[in-house]
Amino acid sequence: MTLSPHILIVDDHQEIRKSVSRYLERSGMRTSVAEDAAEMDIRLAEQKFDLIVLDVMMPGEDGLSACKRLHETIKTPILMLTAMGDDDDRIAGLDGGADDYLAKPFNPRELLARINAILRRTEQIPEIASFSGKWLRFAHLKLDYDGRTLFDGDGTRTLLTTSELKLLTILLERPRAVLSRDQLLELSAGRVAGPLDRTIDNQISRLRRKIEQDVLRPRVIATVRNRGYSLTADVEVLE
Repeated sequence: MTLSPHILIVDDHQEIRKSVSRYLERSGMRTSVAEDAAEMDIRLAEQKFDLIVLDVMMPGEDGLSACKRLHETIKTPILMLTAMGDDDDRIAGLDGGADDYLAKPFNPRELLARINAILRRTEQIPEIASFSGKWLRFAHLKLDYDGRTLFDGDGTRTLLTTSELKLLTILLERPRAVLSRDQLLELSAGRVAGPLDRTIDNQISRLRRKIEQDVLRPRVIATVRNRGYSLTADVEVLE
């Protein structure tokens, strides 16, 4: 029998830890809790988790620092909890390796929906057998697929988040094809875009910062006016 997802909740507010834990467990998940980054490290050393819900504002090491540190050592997806309207924290969290963010106060149902969406995305990545265990070369870059790590021509190493790797995988599977925003969102997140949904534009922007030599003049991921985006390079799968 497949075990239910195990979620680690890291927040210095006891009531938030308790309420989130109760709600997720009523929804069929297993949970563990930690009140700060130090206790989080203990929990991570003890067992494996499917996802971490990580608060930004905590005593000691803050959530942004902890997220960046974890992103360099483990592949567990991270959902950040940020203060309402704190856009800088949200952007910093995504840049630091978070897979998604949610502003406080939040509806528990939305938290559950976002957790399920991340878990669906991360579960799909290992199923791409043609890329699993491989290195790929495209443009000026090499990608260690399982390590989620990009290397450019001078050896600079850049780690990708789970969502960034998923989006890049979709483009790498279809080099030189033009994919609309709706297609990219459906393939990467399994949902349909709303009229003002800029999820894909924002994800492409973050991905370009890690891929392009000049983000103001992108050459690897091109914008095709009124149609979408296209990976302009040929892709070579290496042994």
